[in-house]
Amino acid sequence: MKTLAFLFAAALAAAAAEPIAPWSSGVTVRPLIPNAGRHLIHAYFNISPESPDGRWVVYYSSPQREGYQGEVRILERATGKEIVLARNVTTEDAHRAACQQWVSRGERVVFHDLRSGEWVVATVEVASGKERVLARDRLVAWGSAIHDFVPIYGKHWAPGKHRDLELLNVVTGEIRKVVTADQVKLAYPELIAKEFGERPISIFFPILSPDASRVFFKIATPTGGDYRSTQASHREQIYAYDLAKSRFLFGDGRWGHPAWHPDSRTLINSPNMLWDSNTSKARPIPDLPVFRGSHPSISPDGELFVTDYTTAVKGQWAVAVAEIAGTRHRELHRFDNSKGANSWRVSHPHPVFSADGRRVYFNVNDGPWTRLMVAEAGSTQTSRR
Repeated sequence: MKTLAFLFAAALAAAAAEPIAPWSSGVTVRPLIPNAGRHLIHAYFNISPESPDGRWVVYYSSPQREGYQGEVRILERATGKEIVLARNVTTEDAHRAACQQWVSRGERVVFHDLRSGEWVVATVEVASGKERVLARDRLVAWGSAIHDFVPIYGKHWAPGKHRDLELLNVVTGEIRKVVTADQVKLAYPELIAKEFGERPISIFFPILSPDASRVFFKIATPTGGDYRSTQASHREQIYAYDLAKSRFLFGDGRWGHPAWHPDSRTLINSPNMLWDSNTSKARPIPDLPVFRGSHPSISPDGELFVTDYTTAVKGQWAVAVAEIAGTRHRELHRFDNSKGANSWRVSHPHPVFSADGRRVYFNVNDGPWTRLMVAEAGSTQTSRR
């Protein structure tokens, strides 16, 4: 007969083997830079602000109340040293800042900026500090930190001739058109007509899969001239496209807040849904709370996801980690999110894992300055890796 001690030890071992275990105890949550006296904003939940090797964190820094002008900076995690990569950067808002992100295995940072009335996509080589403007009259969306190319698109409020999805090679500067708005309309005429009628459309906000073989995106149509306005454009729907095979995968009427699984086939979307991009079939993640207003993002090993969500208290948000298999979740931090940058579109927490899965980065608006926070897993993580 098994002893009580044996059963207790077995229970502890089983608990330690759960993916959620490292986030169940010993978790620390702190600002990346305490008392910075300025806004510090990581861009979005689709790509980590931490470099693939874990050495640096990239973010947008602004001393202005609205957060519309500032700098793209990196911080060395081991020393706390800050380096300014780009000055006098102008953004659409404080929601996604300059869409700053790592590319080329962390050798470069890419971002967009409004310069002399023209939107440009630029890169900075971290080692040399050399900047290059590689695309004009476009904006950058989300790529993968380990690749040399990112998706770019025309201005959603006034796309002009740039209505299609293009891939920009940040090393060579080559721009290659891969999907056109007309192709989307031809492939899904009824879906497009239902949402946009006969209005002109453009591809908006493309997001590459981790292996860069697939992409999903929204559709936009202009509705006004002011890009800092809710009337700038109407944006909805989601379409997935296989870049390797040059074919559409699916179209759906609801965007939600989607992100790629590390397998480059599955999407996670709110609330607590996993989609197969081959079939567009969705299945719920079972036995979890409904995370309202959530932006879910999956861990590098595919076992967990992190999300933000609104609580029952007005203005209050929280960040939690949950198992992809369902049932278990742990709240990491709860906070007032009603202050921060006074942008026309506010900064959301947008939590995302580091490349090694040990840290989660998210924005917090609990005071006059939007702060970039980092949560670090407890020591159990070491025993599982």
